[in-house]
Amino acid sequence: MTAWLSVLVPLLVMFFALGMERVESRLREATVRPEEVEELLERPRPDEVRALFRQGSGRALELFRLRNRGSRGRKSTRRSKAA
Repeated sequence: MTAWLSVLVPLLVMFFALGMERVESRLREATVRPEEVEELLERPRPDEVRALFRQGSGRALELFRLRNRGSRGRKSTRRSKAA
């Protein structure tokens, strides 16, 4: 019985550690930068506020990122037209 426990416990700990590594890597990818949240709360649009209250912060941040992506694209096209 002791021999089984001495083999089984380290294996269980190893599998638990591997599972937690997977969870941690997914969480690392899904993290939100504090600057994004701060900017969202400083200058929100009505659709972002609606999404924040109805669907949660994930959807609101998604709309915010889409807005930022669109504004960056517009700025680059304006610069190229002016040049």
